[in-house]
Amino acid sequence: MGRAHEVRKEAMARTSLLKSKLYSKFGKEIYMAAKSGSPDPDTNQTLKKIIEKAKASQVPADVIKRNIEKAKGLGGADYVPVRYEGFGPGNSMIIVECMTDNVNRTFGEIRSCFTKTGGKIGVAGSVTHQFSYVSLVSFEGLSEDEALEALMEAECDVSEIESDEDIVTVIGKSGDLDRIKEALQAVKDDIVFIEEKVTYLPNDYIKIDDDDIRKFNNFLAMTDELDDVQEVFSNIDFPPIEE
Repeated sequence: MGRAHEVRKEAMARTSLLKSKLYSKFGKEIYMAAKSGSPDPDTNQTLKKIIEKAKASQVPADVIKRNIEKAKGLGGADYVPVRYEGFGPGNSMIIVECMTDNVNRTFGEIRSCFTKTGGKIGVAGSVTHQFSYVSLVSFEGLSEDEALEALMEAECDVSEIESDEDIVTVIGKSGDLDRIKEALQAVKDDIVFIEEKVTYLPNDYIKIDDDDIRKFNNFLAMTDELDDVQEVFSNIDFPPIEE
């Protein structure tokens, strides 16, 4: 199994985000998309896509509407995307993506998460060179061969494709997420997308012991409590979950 299999295993292993955290994450993305462009999703494709993802994640309509209305007003917080990277338990590599209106505050909070769990925050580029920034799409409804043929005909640059039972996962260029989806939908318009995102995948995974896994879970719990944190990525190979 390749990196696609590992990222699914990692997703299963980490603690689910609290609803308030999820609402905050999408709220900021919706606000920034509406403020930087048109607040009308019919004319702002970036905003439209974020709203679609928010609805798929069961974000309430009032949360979506409130952040669009907020973006229409004057003033308000100016959020900026920032990325922090460093070394976690067991010499693992971690990337933390944030959206913040106070970089100094966020840096201090993220650095504290690293130090309190035995890690160390690094400088820009100290970790990201060991990851690939890619599009990842998982779906049901097409076989691996059918999907590969469709993607080749659409001239999508796919670096990896694999199937696990009925789920097929495709990894491609970070800028090709929409092209990959469109190529698959052209073959079967009712295809079921399970996951569709641009993400960081490690070039290699490492195994860490139980104590370090506990520390990493503590790291995740701490970052989950921070509203500025959007996503956390690591190169940890989690053990299989016992059913």
